[in-house]
Amino acid sequence: MTAVDRLAGRERELAAIEDFLTGVRAGTGQALALRGEPGAGKTALLLRAAERAAPARVLRATGAEPESQMAFAALHQLLRPVSGLVDALPEAQREAVRGALGLAAPTGGQDRFLVSAGVLSLLAEAAVPDGLVCIVDDFQWVDRASADALLFAARRLGADGVGLLFAARDTAEARHTLKDVPGLTVAGLDAADAALVLAARSAVPPVPDVAALVVAATGGNPLALRETAGLLTPEQLTGRAPLPDPLPVGDGIGAVFGEQIARLPEATRLVLLVAALEGLGDLRLVLRAAARLGAAADAVDAAEAAGLLDIEPTGIRFRHPLIRSAVHAGAGAADRRAVHRALAAESEEAGDSGRGARHRAEAALGPDEDIAAELAAAAGLARARGGYADAARTLIRAADLTPDRRTRSLRLKDAAVAAWLGGRPGQARSSLAAAREAAGDDGPSAEIAQLSGRFELHSGDAAEALRTFLAAVEQASVQASEHTSGQTPEQTARARLSILADAAEAASYVGDTDAAVLIGRRAAELPEPGDPADAFLRDVLIGAGALQGGDSRGGAQRLRRALDAVPDDGFDALLLLWAAAAASLLGEGDVGARFGARAGRVARVSGMVGTLPVVLESTATAERMNSAFALSAALSEEGLALARETGITNSAAAHLANLAVCAAVRGDEADARAYAHEALAIAIPHRLGLRVGVASYALGLLDLGLGRFEQAHERLTALTTAGPGAGHPAAVWGSTADRVEAAVGAGDVDAARASVDFLERWSANATSPRARALLARCRALVADDGAAPELLRHSLDLLADDSGAAYDRARTALLLGERLRRERRVGEARPHLRHAAEAFGRLGAVPWERRALGELRAAGEAGDRAEPAALTTLTAQELRITRLVAEGLSNRDVAARLFLSTRTVEYHLYKVYPKLGVTSRTELARLLA
Repeated sequence: MTAVDRLAGRERELAAIEDFLTGVRAGTGQALALRGEPGAGKTALLLRAAERAAPARVLRATGAEPESQMAFAALHQLLRPVSGLVDALPEAQREAVRGALGLAAPTGGQDRFLVSAGVLSLLAEAAVPDGLVCIVDDFQWVDRASADALLFAARRLGADGVGLLFAARDTAEARHTLKDVPGLTVAGLDAADAALVLAARSAVPPVPDVAALVVAATGGNPLALRETAGLLTPEQLTGRAPLPDPLPVGDGIGAVFGEQIARLPEATRLVLLVAALEGLGDLRLVLRAAARLGAAADAVDAAEAAGLLDIEPTGIRFRHPLIRSAVHAGAGAADRRAVHRALAAESEEAGDSGRGARHRAEAALGPDEDIAAELAAAAGLARARGGYADAARTLIRAADLTPDRRTRSLRLKDAAVAAWLGGRPGQARSSLAAAREAAGDDGPSAEIAQLSGRFELHSGDAAEALRTFLAAVEQASVQASEHTSGQTPEQTARARLSILADAAEAASYVGDTDAAVLIGRRAAELPEPGDPADAFLRDVLIGAGALQGGDSRGGAQRLRRALDAVPDDGFDALLLLWAAAAASLLGEGDVGARFGARAGRVARVSGMVGTLPVVLESTATAERMNSAFALSAALSEEGLALARETGITNSAAAHLANLAVCAAVRGDEADARAYAHEALAIAIPHRLGLRVGVASYALGLLDLGLGRFEQAHERLTALTTAGPGAGHPAAVWGSTADRVEAAVGAGDVDAARASVDFLERWSANATSPRARALLARCRALVADDGAAPELLRHSLDLLADDSGAAYDRARTALLLGERLRRERRVGEARPHLRHAAEAFGRLGAVPWERRALGELRAAGEAGDRAEPAALTTLTAQELRITRLVAEGLSNRDVAARLFLSTRTVEYHLYKVYPKLGVTSRTELARLLA
């Protein structure tokens, strides 16, 4: 086949590929997806890219339909030549990639994103020194675990010199899968270019009229043009004989191949069918399986001579995917089953029981527990390697073959869990519904109900999730009393505690205090756990229920006991989030913020990235409460991206709401409104009271900062009285100080006093300096003129040693300066107003800075805008990297925790140092401290 034949009319596509390769050679990350119908010439373009890639290294893989359910099959094919570089990866990533590629036994339950992060790091290592081009053909047939890892990398390519070039059939599913990758449609050729292909392929050049008819009939598809031209006689091409009607084009291309196949000897057709169903291109395996069925080794020669197969020392390959499809379509069901049985036997003899089980499943005529059990075992291996989506599909097939109803229900339940962990929430829900139906009255209903609630809590209606959890609590209690769970008493108690914790989380999302009280009572009925983590969680649930049920003293004591039991090390991220919640219930937001920040660090170290979006909700909130608004927004941007990748819609709403608050502090009205409205669009229908409250609070804070006191008063009061999410305890408490200030500014002193009374009750058990300072500030706003300044000074004193209270300190200093100026004590007012203006300027709180400068000018001092803190000039990615570097992490560890390559971290630090005016990591750490 000539170059003209392969690439005629592809100037646009070749130019795009050249740009792609130029970017890789320049050291930047590139991704490009070619989409087109079969025969459009995508593979020819990939071949040209491989030829032109030098000096960059080229890695290649091709998706195969029989392997599409085998976790990491394509990734193994792609990365096998560079597997020796795995040792250079950070430890957690190294072990995850080794397990995924079959280089070591999987450690079990790997987070799929940890594998993906390891793949990204491995690609970056392989790109040294001249760049790397990864070419993946037939992406529509790549197994989901491999596809997820490659797309994860594609979204995060930085200054690594890595290029990912995909080719896929142009289907709705492929467009959805590759939606985040820049795409190029490879369409049919126009008449002039198509005529060149016909002329190159035909026995004689076609006359223009014939060429026009063939081009119109084929839509310019290069494969259709070549195959049709090869079937036409010289008389037909020159117009001396009529063309066939219809032409063998379009869907008929398969028929053309089918006719070629049908003319082959029976033994050759059998070898072709074995190759089509084997899928790996393993020539020895194909010939051994064919021999089992009576076909001699030389039977393959006729297929090669006919141009249907390419045979190389390393394998066997169909010349075009449609040939494989035609072979499959032309075979009878009985013949296909026989071939699958032969392939199963050969695979098992070769030690590949997982592949053997899949072939045996395809050969099955009905339910078969032996085959189902083998498939379930293969799914377990895929899951242990991090291939959750592929494990889910295998478990669904295992369930189809399972005769026992209860066992079928358990396998469908496991499929639902795997699908959820694999980022397929829709499949998870449908599998769980099937598990519930299969279980009937005999299945593990409490466990299924708990899973259903978790899926709903993360991506659906939080109130419905709460109802589901509460029902599961009752069901688990019944099973425990009737001893039908099949568990020991200790296991039963732990399972019930787990459901209660899920229910409490749902209640916190909704803001249902009655449910929290009930959950606390149910937790108190459980025996005292021996495990410290379980004992801590039980105390939090009991304390939260008691506190919200009116037992302030008892609830506070139980929560204090829980917090006192939190070790310096050993708790996982989710338990630390419970500690943050306990501190917040005590009115100590600053203590809760510290636990939230710690949870983020633990989650990154653990490598369980699937939990990170939820953990980052608290971490981002913690940084916002600690006056690090730019970093808070950067963390929420990261959390939002991960939430969308994992399908955790409700976590996305939380990050959008936090981004709205950060934008409100900056005075960026357009962003604040856009983020808040996007958050509300998710949170209101999903009944996420807390998320609704935070997004609504952002809009009220925006009004307050811009001096629109009436609007701010109305919005913030609505958080307590009306609308979706109104009355959520955390939202009401978190907005109290702003609500007091807005009410005073609007002239509604009675409302301000009511809010102060609420804050006094809420923080009655708080002991942290920041909590006491906030209360003093609010009391000052409703106090007599004589008492107000002293209360504000006391608030400032309490915050003096709190490095995270810069924003609160500036807010208090502004109020004190305003009060003193109104009392004509301008000399005393100026230092406080000056401090406030400078602090707001450093924090990027533009409207607050403007207000402080206005007051300062009114006090007789011409104040200038302060330079923003250097950190506010960094991009979100630079901020995240800078914070981890300042904590003492190496570039490699930073890369591992942020799912970047080491080269990308180095590239960003190269830009960060001059922006911040530092020259070393020590200076950087000192600056952030």
